[in-house]
Amino acid sequence: MISRRGHPDIHGLGRVRYVVEQTCALLHQFKRLAIRWERRLDLHDALVSLGCTIICWRRLKNS
Repeated sequence: MISRRGHPDIHGLGRVRYVVEQTCALLHQFKRLAIRWERRLDLHDALVSLGCTIICWRRLKNS
């Protein structure tokens, strides 16, 4: 979330961006996603989906 021009109050900014940055960092822990080995887009998309599923499963398991 970016503050609008003329609104100096920055309380609460950065919360949405932090979630996105954290998710990208978690996805880069998987070596096949950090270094893209697959040339086919469908295989890469499948691995990204699998990585997101594993991240969600781990988060749900810990809560």
